[in-house]
Amino acid sequence: MTSSRSELRARLRAERAALAPQQRIAAAQTLVDNLELLPEFLVDTRVAGYWAVGGEMPLLAVLGPLRARAQRYHLPVIGDDSTLRFAPWQAGAPVQANRYGIPEPQEAIELLAPADIELVLVPLLGFDRRGNRLGMGAGYYDRSFAFLRDAVRPAQPLLVGIGYHFQEVAALDPQPWDVRLDFVATDRELIDCTEQPA
Repeated sequence: MTSSRSELRARLRAERAALAPQQRIAAAQTLVDNLELLPEFLVDTRVAGYWAVGGEMPLLAVLGPLRARAQRYHLPVIGDDSTLRFAPWQAGAPVQANRYGIPEPQEAIELLAPADIELVLVPLLGFDRRGNRLGMGAGYYDRSFAFLRDAVRPAQPLLVGIGYHFQEVAALDPQPWDVRLDFVATDRELIDCTEQPA
């Protein structure tokens, strides 16, 4: 299982990296259209996203619509306990690199706990329609949202995986520590994972 997950990660990472900048930009625009099919994306006031690295789906196109609706956008900050907290951020505000070189808000004074966010846009390497997610392997999101593992879903926060359509795989075998996604938004569609058998 570890070997096959490693191979899958490598393949999906390579496919993602092969996209041309124009393809990324077009995909990001279509992603917003599909996210807007989700009522919570239009009304939740505390929305968390991520800073795209390594070919991840960029979220810059999300910022304008959220700001226009007076919704607050947050970026993850890695805590000393290897879980995530979330700091408000807007385009142009200063950032600093964390231990992985990923930008975090520089003045992260107001940190929200995972349970205080309403909607989380979760980066991924792979996904299936049951809401199983293949991440980078560090487990930050699974640890941070572990309280949702046994909750009746959907719950707060709503977890929405973000990826390109080609990152879908037929089935991922979940690990005991994995936290399922409620939805997945891609450049082609919005997938309701709560309608699929676990």
